Amino acid sequence: MPSGWHAWFMKPIQLVLNILWLVFVGFWMALGYIVAGIICCILIITIPWGIASFRIATYVLWPFGRTTVEKPSAGVGSMIGNIIWFIVAGWWLALGHLFTSIPLFISIIGIPFGWANLKLIPVSLFPLGREIVDSDQPFAARYAPR
Repeated sequence: MPSGWHAWFMKPIQLVLNILWLVFVGFWMALGYIVAGIICCILIITIPWGIASFRIATYVLWPFGRTTVEKPSAGVGSMIGNIIWFIVAGWWLALGHLFTSIPLFISIIGIPFGWANLKLIPVSLFPLGREIVDSDQPFAARYAPR
C-alpha cells in the first residue's frame, strides 16, 4: 500500500473522527483546559502552565491525526513544572478524561473515543516538555535539529 494512498484515505476518516470527538468530548474537555489556563494566567507566576494548558486545549479539540512527543531540550525545569502542574490541575484534568471515557466505552461507536481519552491522560498529567506533532511525523519532530 503506497504511503500516498494511505494518507489520502486516512484524512477523511480523521476528519469524521475529529468532528464526532469535538461534539461529544472535545469541546467539554477543552473547556476544562481553558479554565485551568485562565486561572494559571491570572496568577502571573504560573503563566507557563497557562500557555501549556491552552496548547493542550487545542490538541484536545482535534486529537485524531496528532500525537505528543517529548522535547529533546526538556530538562529539570520541565520536570519540576510538571510536578507542580500535577498537584494543581493535572490530576483533575486526568480524572475528567477517565470519567468521560467510561460512558464512551459502553457503546461500540464510542470505543475509539474512549481510547483517545485515555491517550490524553499522560499529557494532561505532565504537559511540560512535550510538543504536539502530526501522527505521520512523531519521530521526525523528536530528532529534528533545532
